Amino acid sequence: MVWAVTFAVFGAFLFGTSAALQQHAARQSDYAPAHPGEADTPKHGVVVISLLRLIRKLFRQPLWLIGWCANLLGFGAQAVALHFGSVALVQPLLVTQLLFALPLSLSLRHRRPDWRDLVSAALICGGLALFLSVRGVAPRADQANRGWAILAGLITAVAVVLIIGAATGRRPAVHSFLIAIAAGLCFAYSALALSLTVEDLVSRGIAATATDWPGYALAVSTITGLLLEQGAFAAGSLPPAVAAMNITNPVASYLIGIFAFNVTLPDTATQLTALVIAAVLISAGAIGLAHSPSVRDDEDEQSGVRSGRSHGPPKPQTSH
Repeated sequence: MVWAVTFAVFGAFLFGTSAALQQHAARQSDYAPAHPGEADTPKHGVVVISLLRLIRKLFRQPLWLIGWCANLLGFGAQAVALHFGSVALVQPLLVTQLLFALPLSLSLRHRRPDWRDLVSAALICGGLALFLSVRGVAPRADQANRGWAILAGLITAVAVVLIIGAATGRRPAVHSFLIAIAAGLCFAYSALALSLTVEDLVSRGIAATATDWPGYALAVSTITGLLLEQGAFAAGSLPPAVAAMNITNPVASYLIGIFAFNVTLPDTATQLTALVIAAVLISAGAIGLAHSPSVRDDEDEQSGVRSGRSHGPPKPQTSH
């Protein structure tokens, strides 16, 4: 468990660093969420085409590429953590990436965290400490039921498609929030697929892993999640997007861990109470960081930039 926690927190640090760097680059890309009617494409296709164009721009920015490398290292640390611990244990620990992403994001804008940010951070840490300290709250047994794992993937895919449809045509803040939730679902399933892939590599070897489905499910869910993540970063402020992903990811991962693995569920009053309190503390901390004064300043700054652009001389209409 010690190794699982250590590598999970290290992965959270890398993911948080990646989020701050990539969001800083993405916000400079002049990305605007697509709306139905801008192209003769179904609304899901409009979103996908818009995000692919965004990625093409971001690959030309060195800061974004550094963030991408940090993200890849984070997946490596997560894989090691999942080798030592369960999905339902490791994924909630990744919520700590918000503790690393916000200070770095503020430092890139030459600002300091507000005291309310520190209180929210303390709530997250307290919730995680409670989650880890009460025996039986964090499931540790991890024997996968592959049939249920496939069904969990199908349910996740349907949910992501529906959320993308709901996000299309919304104002940027809502669009960013919904797309971030969809990304969180993708990353939650990626953790399940990553756990199965690591198990294949360790017990069966590379050749067997290459012919088994978890590796391909991992690639699809991860690439989809990363694509949606960039759209969320570009369309809105960093902490709300990261908070949405960091609440969705552990909650979905915990449910998937229970659904697709043969784990022992919390069943005593102490365990259930600790689980509820931990979930409330972590969620309150993440929401607090998402609504911190530094975030409002960032949103006001972005609104000012957009307003300044809109008061310029008329520009010829172009096809996007």
